[in-house]
Amino acid sequence: MSFFEISHQDPHSHARAGVIQTDHGRIETPIFMPVGTQGTVKAVHFQELAQDIEAQIILANTYHLYLRPGMEVLRLAGGIHRFNGWNGPVLTDSGGYQVYSLAKMRKIDQDSVTFRAHIDGRKLRFTPEYVMDIQRIIGADIIMAFDECTPYPCDYDYAKRSMRLTHNWLKRCIDRFKDSPELYGYTQFLFPIVQGSVYPDLRKESATFISEQNQVGNAIGGLAVGEPASEMYHMIEQVNAILPKEKPRYLMGVGTPENILEAIERGVDMFDCVMPTRNARHGYLFTHSGIIQIKNLKWEKDFSPIDELSDLPLLRNHTKAYLRHLFKANEILAMQIASINNLSFYLNLVTNARKAIIEGRFSTFKTDTLARILRKC
Repeated sequence: MSFFEISHQDPHSHARAGVIQTDHGRIETPIFMPVGTQGTVKAVHFQELAQDIEAQIILANTYHLYLRPGMEVLRLAGGIHRFNGWNGPVLTDSGGYQVYSLAKMRKIDQDSVTFRAHIDGRKLRFTPEYVMDIQRIIGADIIMAFDECTPYPCDYDYAKRSMRLTHNWLKRCIDRFKDSPELYGYTQFLFPIVQGSVYPDLRKESATFISEQNQVGNAIGGLAVGEPASEMYHMIEQVNAILPKEKPRYLMGVGTPENILEAIERGVDMFDCVMPTRNARHGYLFTHSGIIQIKNLKWEKDFSPIDELSDLPLLRNHTKAYLRHLFKANEILAMQIASINNLSFYLNLVTNARKAIIEGRFSTFKTDTLARILRKC
């Protein structure tokens, strides 16, 4: 089997269902990847992640793993899978997002990015080549090219210079990736990243350049950074009209359930976002009946299940009143249950989207689903 195969195409949209094959297992698309920045998904054990939530792939972050536990530990452990015990596929973000998020602590030049580490202030210098070396040591199945994620708003000239820099870095990433060995006996795959802010001509230029590099998959970066959703969707349409249809498309850092369904409709296959787990830790729940802030007084004496429509016994057997109590008592279990709820919801969302694509009814599914899940309970 090739790296990616499309099994079904929705007849009324660009949505498609496919399968990605890695040495650590297959990934059915569309797929949402829980974010495990430091090699762990916050508040959720891998057993729950695999068996209850049914996650197929998780995301980790190059910059954060470089700082802790460090490359020596990961190399001695035999890579991220042996270190953390997750047996499924892993994708690593290259650290390009930290070029954006740590803007006050970094300096960019044509050759590299120089950081001040957020945990201890030490000076770090990341070149495209070094980022490839780090990700080889981490050992993720899918690794990302080093890029600059531009902010929003971003003036045209800066966006253009940044895009060209990302393209130059990509060439260096590809050269280093080709010349460096896989360390742990399984195949790693490199994804380039389309940039260009919210400027259609830059996005088209970047998508064309990225397509010409002929890697096995491609990513769309630099969105969900504050721009209106309408602009995000327009940029996705511009890019996906150019990126090869036979390769998976990964929309980085997106997003809300609505964002995900809109992007699937436009031909995106892979997603990640901290929203489900971050919101969960603050009591903000996504359910099949609508959105809940479980800390609100209205749930104090509500003994109905957390999510009556969930397939998980955990979420049917525990009540809203109990989960609210856990949050008010500052019990760690509150964040665990809420995180499982939200991740289960997200994985169920893309699983049902896949089923709808296979059955040729994605557009109806999207309309009906959004009408139900976006309600404020």
